[in-house]
Amino acid sequence: MTTDEGQVHGYTAEKSSHLKRLRRIEGQVRGLQRMVEEDKYCIDILTQVSAATKALQSFSLELLDEHLSHCVVEAAQKGGPEADEKVREASDAIARLVRS
Repeated sequence: MTTDEGQVHGYTAEKSSHLKRLRRIEGQVRGLQRMVEEDKYCIDILTQVSAATKALQSFSLELLDEHLSHCVVEAAQKGGPEADEKVREASDAIARLVRS
């Protein structure tokens, strides 16, 4: 949903869990920086890049699932232009994820 004050988003119930996951991903990225600073073997760095990428992809899919089951379903139940907009947003988000 859009960023209105006080609005409940699909991820709100899992916010603390999501923040914990993002902090772990942030730690992975900092680890990558450290590996480069310490001149680690490039294949080892690439392995860690792959792990961080998969972690972000997994997070993205979970967030998308929450968006679909909360924001899109809620809008679809109301119908009208808002429903069409939420479906278009979700479709665009899926397309961006597939391209990445």
